[in-house]
Amino acid sequence: MKLILTREVKGLGHAGDIVTVKDGYGRNFLIPAGSAIAWSKGGESQIEGLRRARAAREIRDTEHANQVKNTLESGEITLKARAGNEGQLFGSVTTKEIALAIKAKTGVDIDRHKITTKGQIKKVGKYNVKVALHSHVVADLAIAVVAE
Repeated sequence: MKLILTREVKGLGHAGDIVTVKDGYGRNFLIPAGSAIAWSKGGESQIEGLRRARAAREIRDTEHANQVKNTLESGEITLKARAGNEGQLFGSVTTKEIALAIKAKTGVDIDRHKITTKGQIKKVGKYNVKVALHSHVVADLAIAVVAE
C-alpha cells in the first residue's frame, strides 16, 4: 500500500514522504491515527505543501538547534490551567499546550511530537520536559503549571 505521511512516523519517514507499507499497517494504524493519507496523483500536490510547512518549522542545522536550545533553557514557561483547591488539575497539560506556550513566549515553533514529558502533568507545580530539536540536540525545558 502506497501512502503519503502527514507527520513524522518514527522508523518510517517524515511528513510529505511517500512510503510503501503493508496493507494492515496502513489501514489499521497509520490512516486512522491521521499519520498518513492514501497516495494518489492529486495527493502529490499536497506533498509539496507539507514539505514547505516542514521546511519552515524545521531546525536548519546543529548550530541553529543549539541557539534554540539556549533560548528554551534560558527561562521558564508558565502555563495556566484550571485546578481544584488541592492543586489537582481538571484534565491535564498536553504537549500541544506546551508547544503553544513555547511559541507564545519565544516565537519558536516546535512540533508537539518532539516534546516528551515524564508521565502526565495533572497537578500544579514545576516540571521538566525534554524537547528534541535535532538528532543530537535535546533541550531541557522548565515548565511551571499554575492555577487559573
